[in-house]
Amino acid sequence: MKKLSFREILAVASMLFGLFFGAGNLIFPASMGQLAGSQMGPAALGFLVTGVGLPLLGVAALGISREEGLLELSSRVGKGYGFFFTCLLYLTIGPFFAIPRCATVSYTVGIQRLLPESGQGVWLAVFSLVFFLLVLFFSLRPGEILTWVGKVLNPLFLTFLAVLILRALVSPLGQVSQVSPSGAYVSQAFSTGLLEGYNTMDALAGLAFGILVVQAIRGLGVREPGRVASYTVRAGLFSSLLMALIYVLVTLVGAQSRGLFPASENGGEALAQIAEHYFGGAGAVILAATVSVACLKTAVGLITSCGETFARMFPHGPAYPVWAVGFCTISFLIANLGLDAIVAYSQPVLMLLYPLAIVLIVLTLAGGALGRSRPVLRCTLGFTAAAAAVDFLRALPAGTRALLRLDPAVEWVSGWLPLAEQGFGWVCPALVGFLAGLLIQKIRSRR
Repeated sequence: MKKLSFREILAVASMLFGLFFGAGNLIFPASMGQLAGSQMGPAALGFLVTGVGLPLLGVAALGISREEGLLELSSRVGKGYGFFFTCLLYLTIGPFFAIPRCATVSYTVGIQRLLPESGQGVWLAVFSLVFFLLVLFFSLRPGEILTWVGKVLNPLFLTFLAVLILRALVSPLGQVSQVSPSGAYVSQAFSTGLLEGYNTMDALAGLAFGILVVQAIRGLGVREPGRVASYTVRAGLFSSLLMALIYVLVTLVGAQSRGLFPASENGGEALAQIAEHYFGGAGAVILAATVSVACLKTAVGLITSCGETFARMFPHGPAYPVWAVGFCTISFLIANLGLDAIVAYSQPVLMLLYPLAIVLIVLTLAGGALGRSRPVLRCTLGFTAAAAAVDFLRALPAGTRALLRLDPAVEWVSGWLPLAEQGFGWVCPALVGFLAGLLIQKIRSRR
């Protein structure tokens, strides 16, 4: 019976961390640190719950379920739901939002500052074309993803990031305790941090990347399902610990920077200011290299995961290379819409998808009858989806809501949904649906 060495487990964990940790994982905690200030403790704790805890549970759920992927796992609810949820999740973390964001964040945060101000649209097109050609090069070799991401790109990224963080920690720009929190962080730091963790999309990615971890472990010679599940959880745990450490450090550096700088419009600008302060002109190069490598390795993982999933979902359709080329092309086109447009419309979709993913993960980890009971799964997810749809409408850009005249109805529903104002209006309906599912299951078992 094949056993993995500690070094092999670390290699798989490094691959998983590399797939998870993109530029968004840098800019959101940096911005949160600046805004939370002296409240960074509870804010960071909330961020770690959704930004680290949920991705770990997602990977663990897929490993423990012993299913072949998200399609099989979500199809426990029903074949139609499994197909719908899998497609929507992969398109969200794939060519519609997350992958284009990788290119636009790389350009906006890192490369843009190194180029002339004129002709930025052309420069973005050129950069994103080169970016996705590199992504396609790595993605067309999915069997080598453990080597490329776990042993090459990820160590390179960690080296660049360590230089920036260590320099900032050695000479802090200010005292966190003296920075006043702003916005929602004044009174709701923990819940605001929870919602901020949604932006990483990592809980969704955990359900998608779990199968890549399983395949990597099988590729190392492990075949017994129980041992594959055990190694999957171990790799996820190691990866999560590293993610948590970096999140806390980046949040701390962001909070300390308020001693010299005002709160920036976004975390990318904050990181750019910090890098320039410590390293001058070289800081822009260090930041550009850090962000670009972070985004590149994440985009490779997403293209690989999406391409393999759609090739398996449509066995009589295009082969994996065609899906990879197609997804890279779509991502390239959407990336050129700009970062602001991508972020504005990704937030509502995340507010819809995250509750569904959380419920599926929790019920899967519960195991036994709960993890496979269709009445429990359908009732819980049905009630959750109805409430999450309200959060989806609330999160739409103000102009879109005004155009569709949604505000009166959304505000009315939100008024009687507990926790709706905090962005968690789905929690109580999910509990009601869960109890209803248990009742139906009990009645059926008696019959």
